[in-house]
Amino acid sequence: MADAHDLAEPGGGTAAVEPVGLTGQPSTWVQRAAQGLAQAGYRRGGARRAILELLGEQECALSAVEIQRELSARNREVSRASVYRVMEELEQLGFVQRVELGTGVVRFEPARHGPGHHHHLLCDRCGRLQPFADDGLERAIRRVSERLPLRVSEHEIVIHGACERCSQDDRSAAAPVSEGARERARGRRAISRR
Repeated sequence: MADAHDLAEPGGGTAAVEPVGLTGQPSTWVQRAAQGLAQAGYRRGGARRAILELLGEQECALSAVEIQRELSARNREVSRASVYRVMEELEQLGFVQRVELGTGVVRFEPARHGPGHHHHLLCDRCGRLQPFADDGLERAIRRVSERLPLRVSEHEIVIHGACERCSQDDRSAAAPVSEGARERARGRRAISRR
């Protein structure tokens, strides 16, 4: 499976999602969403089922490109148009939510209220998207929402920064080079010139 650093969106941008974070549990969300689609009159197609099963395994949001790539890796060819159509159907029925992080790429994830509700950490360098949950943050949001002149229906927190991997890359690139390492590098260059 591709690493988030290896995924690229069309147009050269970097994909901003860890491709697949499996929860490891069968999803009742998949069953509810399939039933909701059937009750709304949508046919039970193989593409819909494959997309539902993939989304049910995710810890975090995926773009249509990533959904299509992951299904292809599982030998399930589904067109991008079908992915967008199913996402639109699921969104209209309230089973998925759009996650827009200001990067120009729309992502989708199962709508989870209560257990499974999370926010996002976004690496501004490689685009890695990670879910996080914090009970203290949720309590603070409830306290603030009680004081607002608005009945809060949902909220989304996105924290931007550099992920551990990119931070380590920065530290190793900026690390001072010892005199011994410089000498070894000079020696390798001298040998390679011969």
